[in-house]
Amino acid sequence: MTQTAKARPWRTIFRYIIPLIISVGLCYLLFTGVDFRQMWDKMGQCDFWWIGASLALSIFAQIFRAVRWRMQLRALGIDPPLHTMICSIFGTYAVNLVFPRLGEVWRTGYIAQRQQASFAEVFGSMVADRLADTVTVFLMTVAVFLLARDAIVTYMIEIEIYDRIQALISSPWLWIIGLLLVAGLVCFLHFRRHTPLVQRLRNLYLGLWEGFAGIMKMPRKGIWLLFTVLIWGSYFVEMWLAFYSFRETGDYVAAHGILAVFVTFIFGSLAMGVPANGGIGPWQWAVMIAITDVYGIMNRTDALAFANVVLGTQTILMILLGLYTFIAIALDKRHNPRMQ
Repeated sequence: MTQTAKARPWRTIFRYIIPLIISVGLCYLLFTGVDFRQMWDKMGQCDFWWIGASLALSIFAQIFRAVRWRMQLRALGIDPPLHTMICSIFGTYAVNLVFPRLGEVWRTGYIAQRQQASFAEVFGSMVADRLADTVTVFLMTVAVFLLARDAIVTYMIEIEIYDRIQALISSPWLWIIGLLLVAGLVCFLHFRRHTPLVQRLRNLYLGLWEGFAGIMKMPRKGIWLLFTVLIWGSYFVEMWLAFYSFRETGDYVAAHGILAVFVTFIFGSLAMGVPANGGIGPWQWAVMIAITDVYGIMNRTDALAFANVVLGTQTILMILLGLYTFIAIALDKRHNPRMQ
């Protein structure tokens, strides 16, 4: 048995089994002690007109994302049709429901194959696209901490984590270990630079750099930034609209204003970074904490009813858009020789 074949089971465990365990485990903890009949009754009180408006905005956010990524690819000389880009984004979310993080690899391969482009360049462009999202979430996280600092710090003190974080950041061992790891990586890459592994890493790096450089080569960077704002603005307003689907969450907004929605939105966005199928488990947990603990005006059952309706309808939408995408791709293959 080859080394690659031996490593394959471990890859399967890390890519698919662990995210599933995280989702199932967090859902178990979430629903332990919850009165399901009461939660189901509360979910039945949802005003789905608000949810429908929220879902419509979600589709627009994905279209904006497709347009933004297309701008990056065009800077690399890759010019896919807009409909193809939209399908790639729809398909990404659908694939991630089953195989977390594989959706990004799938959309890279799909675009690279259809446009007969370099996989490394398209992959680098995709990573740059996700990096832009990471930077955006980081900036919004800093903003929400500054704006809602009192409520967040009070919550962190209550769960005895604030002092621990301060102690960790101020510990010299954290910085010493970090420097040693960086030095060790630099030495490894220098002294093993002629090995196949380092050569593959170098080629991957060059391809990624081309993708990152594509942003700097874009002729209309301001438009790219505008679409970044439209993407995340749509995500935020989507959450804001969903809050009015229940009387309790509507009262929550009335009591604490739009900042409370912003806090919940950021908590949910950070939770999506946890490797779980479609964010199931971590997202509900984060939203519940934001609503019930940071401001503490809603009971757990009502908060979970809200989180389950929002994530559940989003998941159904992703499945439907995924079905549309894979039908569209199948039809495209019949008329596109490059996809054969």
